[in-house]
Amino acid sequence: MSAIPDLNRSSFLRDVFLQRLRRNRMAMAGASIVAFMFILAIVAPLWKDPAHIDITLALLPPSWAHPLGTDDLGRDVLARILFGARISLLVGFVAVGIATLIGIVLGALSGYYGRWTDSVIMRFVDIMLCFPTFFLILAVIAFLEPSIWNIMIIIGLTGWMGVARLVRAEFLSLRERDFVQAARALGASDGRIIFRHLLPNALSPVLVSATLGVAGAILTESALSFLGIGVQPPTPSWGNMLISGKQTLGTAWWLSVFPGVAILLTVLGYNLLGEGIRDALDPRLKE
Repeated sequence: MSAIPDLNRSSFLRDVFLQRLRRNRMAMAGASIVAFMFILAIVAPLWKDPAHIDITLALLPPSWAHPLGTDDLGRDVLARILFGARISLLVGFVAVGIATLIGIVLGALSGYYGRWTDSVIMRFVDIMLCFPTFFLILAVIAFLEPSIWNIMIIIGLTGWMGVARLVRAEFLSLRERDFVQAARALGASDGRIIFRHLLPNALSPVLVSATLGVAGAILTESALSFLGIGVQPPTPSWGNMLISGKQTLGTAWWLSVFPGVAILLTVLGYNLLGEGIRDALDPRLKE
């Protein structure tokens, strides 16, 4: 049995979404920044070794040989920022992937079945929201070894509540639509209705949330690394580059400025892109 689509929403996504997104200059600026960061992450191995130490080159200012200068161990700052882009993107996408998967599953079950299932899941969401996310992450990391994989998993496990609420709201709106009733009449199982009919029509707000969530995850990882409990040296991370440059901020400004700019641009790019996607998916906006 083929899926029975929501024709209005499918037509809107097909005919209007990309056109609106292209017309949004801020969204295109954000997409350009995101694409640029991806390119940096891809070409990182083509530049210098970020772990190469040469004390004779310590704390050199930006030059042709070292466009962003060197750190206190003579390591090339540009090379470390390029590899830090890989770490930040990896953390962002894996953490958001975990959070989105959990949020979709719990939100779908809550919105589709309702009643006691909805009550149990939503009360659990309320309990999780009672704890400040960043301090909850700090508390969990205190009992675990700081590592990139632990950071990604913890950020993902503490960031799914918003997605769950979005998916639940969409399912509550969609589950009584005619195409869902038709699927039930044709004998479709609950699983088929959820994953083939409801979920594809409920993913628009999830896409926006995930895009904005990548920026949040990158910022959280940078903050944790800055505090010394995130990605551990010698693995380059924008956050631990910031903390290493704090001691020499007065004499070697480039050690903190350039990683800070990289964090700023990346977070700004994802936020602009997420806002643009939100506007493009909003059917209430006029052409």
